[in-house]
Amino acid sequence: MSIIEVIYRLILGTTLGALIGIERSFFKKQAGMRTFALVSLGATLFSVSAIYFPTDAAARILANIVLGIGFLGAGLIFLKDEHIYGITTAAALWTTAGIGMAVGQGFYIEAFLTTILVLIILALLPFIEDKIRKND
Repeated sequence: MSIIEVIYRLILGTTLGALIGIERSFFKKQAGMRTFALVSLGATLFSVSAIYFPTDAAARILANIVLGIGFLGAGLIFLKDEHIYGITTAAALWTTAGIGMAVGQGFYIEAFLTTILVLIILALLPFIEDKIRKND
């Protein structure tokens, strides 16, 4: 892989993560644009690096990205007055790591599609949920 391809993947991973982070920042959530951009960038970097390792080592690297981001996401979730807060942000952060991993492995279409789906889920589904709750 050329250095230009590596740079492209790093920039793309960062950009897709930042797009999701913009939505989270707009709604004043715990993790915002910088956090999402960094998570996606880190996942992209580890995934690009994994390409240069034997298959079993690469699989361990990729699996540990999922494990590490789970730990980070768990720190966003808390319970207050019998309500759970931060779980959607944690799930979005976890998915963003997956987007970075996809970019790092060269799955660009999958990464773009997933980013669009995440933005739709975060931006549109709350309105649908509100309508469903009002009908109860």
